[in-house]
Amino acid sequence: MLSIFLKTFGTVFVAELGDKTQLTCMGFASTAPASRLWIFLASSLALALSSAIAVYFGCQITKFVPPKTIKIIAGVVFIVFGLIYLKDAFYATPPPPPPEA
Repeated sequence: MLSIFLKTFGTVFVAELGDKTQLTCMGFASTAPASRLWIFLASSLALALSSAIAVYFGCQITKFVPPKTIKIIAGVVFIVFGLIYLKDAFYATPPPPPPEA
């Protein structure tokens, strides 16, 4: 049990670093620093709820699809997204320089 907890925690923690959720929270906190506790609580609840939905559907889908197939599909999807992000990073055009005053 502890190993699955640590594996899940580590994977989700690393996956969430620098993602849109974290950037959104940073944006809210930068515009309303006095509300940082509420921002933290709301984002924590949102992540917990979305995780609960994912766990529920993950358990339900195994009634129809073997876990190995789910892992393979998830792995392929992550690789495809990674390749798309890498392509975008290598072929991104730099922003134009700011106009001189």
